[in-house]
Amino acid sequence: MKAIITGITGQDGFYLTKLLLEKGYEVHGLIRRSSNLNTSRLDPLISEYSDSNKLNLYFSDLIDSSSLTNLINKIEPDEIYNLAAQSHVAVSFKNPIYSTHTSTVGTITILESIRNSNKSIKFYQASSSEMYGGSSKNSYNENSPLDPKSPYAAGKVFSHNITKIYRDSYGIFGVNGILFNHESPLRGETFVTRKISRAVGRIHTHLQSKLTLGNLNATRDWGFAGDYVEGMYLMMQHDTPEDWVLSTGESHSVKDFAEKAFAFVDLDWKDYVVTSEKYQRPNEVENLLGDSSKAKKILDWFPKTSFEELVQMMVEEDIKNAEKEKMLIKNNLLKPTWEYSK
Repeated sequence: MKAIITGITGQDGFYLTKLLLEKGYEVHGLIRRSSNLNTSRLDPLISEYSDSNKLNLYFSDLIDSSSLTNLINKIEPDEIYNLAAQSHVAVSFKNPIYSTHTSTVGTITILESIRNSNKSIKFYQASSSEMYGGSSKNSYNENSPLDPKSPYAAGKVFSHNITKIYRDSYGIFGVNGILFNHESPLRGETFVTRKISRAVGRIHTHLQSKLTLGNLNATRDWGFAGDYVEGMYLMMQHDTPEDWVLSTGESHSVKDFAEKAFAFVDLDWKDYVVTSEKYQRPNEVENLLGDSSKAKKILDWFPKTSFEELVQMMVEEDIKNAEKEKMLIKNNLLKPTWEYSK
């Protein structure tokens, strides 16, 4: 089996690549050409599979339809997982054109390439719980109405709908995976969960004194990314292409996450966390809670990692990262970025 993964250098890209390689796949990853190429998440896999042809990386522009079609024809994949996007909601307000362009044009370019080259290729579209808007405290499932509250979410709604259109119009095996928030130690440092775990590690090692957050009362359905990519894979192995929600079914606030993270190192979060309007979104999504009953019943998919285990996993890794950072500072190999007490 061969799979193409767009957005392979991201958090989900790593965990999905690892899973598919372990299942014997030949994985082909597409990377956006830029002056700041960062494959650090993938480096362990690149090293492990360096002596085989199982993991291959290509520079590719998803909006260049001709080169993308040529690449698909060359690789002849069985599956394409479209994970590429500017995935930070707050950033999408600051750069809405780039954010929506990436998530919309890229999706339809891939679908057109499949339609024009080989309609038997299975396609996975990474939809998002942000599409629901979070106006209700009730849980959301595959049939819940979409009410995007950000440029990021609006772009995801387009890609979600265009995937359904190509599925219904051309018979393409197009799957929409509506994943609620899924985190890991590989989460980007600007996302609130990682921002918290990283700050805990740095405060614990005296590299940082305070953590500034936005809305502490916003609630999310947080799971572990490693569990969720297993759901992606199961969606693509199902007999028919459908839309699927993946979630834990549990709701926790930003304050809950901070409290658990600081408690892990025996600190009181209230002594270190301050809030600022700077980190408030223009159109805040207050509550997101998922109902993954369909995936549990039909795909036999269940989240394996608890909220507490997720927080602990992230904090433990960021303590290690902070200790490495402190060692570099002590050896004058790195300048401290915060107030630093020796």
